[in-house]
Amino acid sequence: MKTHVIKFYCPHCDQPLKCEVQHTGRQIECPACHQLVRIPPPPSGSGLTQLEPKACRDWDTANWGG
Repeated sequence: MKTHVIKFYCPHCDQPLKCEVQHTGRQIECPACHQLVRIPPPPSGSGLTQLEPKACRDWDTANWGG
């Protein structure tokens, strides 16, 4: 099964970030500036469908290991 990855930038420090599309809407901690960043929906016209997160809990990269 192919996973779809979206790429985006931290709005605080412009660090390039990426994640799997199923994490859209969750918050992560930027590894560069440590600010919370909400993962944006896939760009329109990308052919990817925005999926609701499986859990309502936010998570951060320090606990995720990514």
